[in-house]
Amino acid sequence: MKRCVALVVAAGRGQRFGGDIPKQYRMLGDLPMLRHTLGRLSAHPDIAEVRAVIHPNDLAHYEAAAKGLGLAPPIFGGQERQDSVRLGLEALAADPPDLVLIHDGARPFVGAGLVDRVLDALEHADAAVPALPVCDTLKRSRDDGPSETVDRAAVWRAQTPQGFRFTPILQAHREAQGRALTDDSSVAEACGIAVATVDGDERNVKITTPADFEHAARLLSGPMDTRIGQGVDVHKLGEGNSVTLCGVLVPHDRGLVGHSDADVALHALTDALLGTIGAGDIGRHFPPSDEKWRGASSVLFVKRALALVKARGARVVNADITILGEAPRIGPHRRMMTTRVASILGIDNGRVGIKATTTEELGFIGRREGLAAFAVVTVQCPASVP
Repeated sequence: MKRCVALVVAAGRGQRFGGDIPKQYRMLGDLPMLRHTLGRLSAHPDIAEVRAVIHPNDLAHYEAAAKGLGLAPPIFGGQERQDSVRLGLEALAADPPDLVLIHDGARPFVGAGLVDRVLDALEHADAAVPALPVCDTLKRSRDDGPSETVDRAAVWRAQTPQGFRFTPILQAHREAQGRALTDDSSVAEACGIAVATVDGDERNVKITTPADFEHAARLLSGPMDTRIGQGVDVHKLGEGNSVTLCGVLVPHDRGLVGHSDADVALHALTDALLGTIGAGDIGRHFPPSDEKWRGASSVLFVKRALALVKARGARVVNADITILGEAPRIGPHRRMMTTRVASILGIDNGRVGIKATTTEELGFIGRREGLAAFAVVTVQCPASVP
């Protein structure tokens, strides 16, 4: 699979918007607007990394907006948007991805389906841009007489993310320095790169004015969808004198084997959370090949998955976990496990179920070779955004 990095351009000052801080850091619902954007792209299963390009003066605002998402440090942008994109691409060149998606930080409702369409187009094209038809009649004003009508059949509204094969778009931006081009597809076209178009999404609004911001806030506060995610995990038992389950250390005559702390229950819970927003699985976000997760607490995995869920404007309604094993006994630890999971998720204990069962000595669990866990999570997401 080709490695794809999303470059989020958020170095603008938002002069048309006004206010004390740049618009991308204004609170949209319960979160800064930029966090919605970063979280949605981070959740996409085919995006390996998200990098933001920001203004140097905004570092504190950015760190607050990106907290908990586990992103690499931001890149400092330039005077104009085109400069910021070029600087972002240059920063990626040390470890170049195959593909790059360039997205406006002020488009907080980018959907997975739109990203999929752009990536699909890059299978056969060097560049792809999402576009929407123009519905209104267009007029061109003339200084020397009446206005004239423009044929709207051949006119489209370009959106982001715009996708590119990395090497050609980096070279195009290098060649386009000093030119005032309006977006990255214009840079590509100016350098002879053919740009494919895919269907855009009307919900992928760009917030430019206070009225746009109010519209976005209404979308987030509107009707809610109920979504359910499921997670399953298995770990074998090996040497040790305790196991970690639901973030609680439980004495046992054996230990669970895994790259992290092997908390089979929280691993299942992490997958269930990711499943509610179509964000892939735990292995994609926390690969066992990455040494930084060796011995890590699985609480970190749940918190990261929860941050992605919340970045979608969603809230957790309840979680239900079933642990399968002949031993250890879960009953004496159930209340502590319930409290721990509820605390991590930020919900009441009564919204968390912790259960355990055996397999009547059947299979690998019955032979006490390992433990398994199933988790189901229910969340509510705004229905009007993707």
